[in-house]
Amino acid sequence: MTVPASVAPDVLPKARGGFIFWMMAANFGVAMAYVVPAAFSLAVRIDELAPGREEVLGYVTGTAQAVFLVLSPLIGVWSDRTRSRRPFLIAGGVLGLAALAAIAVAPNLFLLGAGWILAMLGWATAAQTILALQADRIPEEQRGRVSGFSGMTGQIGPTIGIGVASAVSGNTFLVFMLPGLIGAALLAVFVATSKRENIRANVATTPVSARTLLGSYVFNPRKHPDFGWNWLGRLAFFMGLYFNTTFATFFYAQRLDLPVREVAGTVAVISVIGLVAATAGAIGGGYLSDKLRRRRLFALIGAIFFVAGAVVEAFAHSFPALLVGSVLMQLAIAFFSAVDQAIVLAVLPSRDEAGRYIAVVQFAHKLPSAVAPLIAPFIIAGSSGEKNYTLLYLTGAVLALIGGLLVFTRVKAVR
Repeated sequence: MTVPASVAPDVLPKARGGFIFWMMAANFGVAMAYVVPAAFSLAVRIDELAPGREEVLGYVTGTAQAVFLVLSPLIGVWSDRTRSRRPFLIAGGVLGLAALAAIAVAPNLFLLGAGWILAMLGWATAAQTILALQADRIPEEQRGRVSGFSGMTGQIGPTIGIGVASAVSGNTFLVFMLPGLIGAALLAVFVATSKRENIRANVATTPVSARTLLGSYVFNPRKHPDFGWNWLGRLAFFMGLYFNTTFATFFYAQRLDLPVREVAGTVAVISVIGLVAATAGAIGGGYLSDKLRRRRLFALIGAIFFVAGAVVEAFAHSFPALLVGSVLMQLAIAFFSAVDQAIVLAVLPSRDEAGRYIAVVQFAHKLPSAVAPLIAPFIIAGSSGEKNYTLLYLTGAVLALIGGLLVFTRVKAVR
């Protein structure tokens, strides 16, 4: 299994089943450890420290996300220059778990915010390193399925984690620590069982300098057009996605003529059924793209499914129609994400610098999550006072279709 990191993708030996299993288990645990606080635990803790100040959650999570976006390419640069990626897995898990403990006992909002920045940095570093290991070790013929499993575990982990946290909701310390301990334990098992796969024969040799660090944020699209076009297509698709998901709760409340407080049950039902659809999309898309040895076509199919779901939701005014639209969109998101992740791993400009380029790829995913919520209010502002969600969802559909078409028509190195 000692294979040069720069070896051509089709020369990589087939990854053993145990390595893939424990990698996916670690991905499941890491997703649980840092998505559960963002979706549930932080809100509980903020309500304890500052009741009625919900806006603090946005400040805390947004700041942490921005800090990691700035630091992630630098972490990738250092990771690419090590003989093994294990130190980054270990450091990420240790920092993440310690920071969760600090948040659970933080006496004020400032320390809570600082703790979440560190927790996000730790767990997101571990998640980024797992993806870099996929670039190092997973050959082309296995990438679709592994990407599908990665997407599936990344979605199931937080769902189960919220259930775990809810079961101990009376104890704030356990609300944070139980998902974190599960994530750390699974990450530790993966580190212990993947010693062979973590050894890299070739590493990036360019000296780390100010120029290297600054250069880690960018790439040359003319020199690496396939990577560039896929990056742009991914950006457009996820911009459309965040247009159509950020305001989902308010959208459902409007279309069902319910107060926002009473739409929680609807959101829960749609989320659970959507999770089943997403699991099917991730595994099915990855498997079919491996079986037929075609990636770009399935990325386009995922975008088309998203358009269908968005159009259904745009004109929906009943629960069944909203459910159908949401299921189609969740299926499409998982389908596109799994296949496009396999494309990303195939068109990396340098396999020796997988960590750096994967961090750059994350910009195409994370930037829309920050930008779309700022633009969307201008789209939904209606002249009659009623929010124009129809226009918002149709705009999201157009952007997602553009993303799928860019990947399908412009990425040439992948079938």
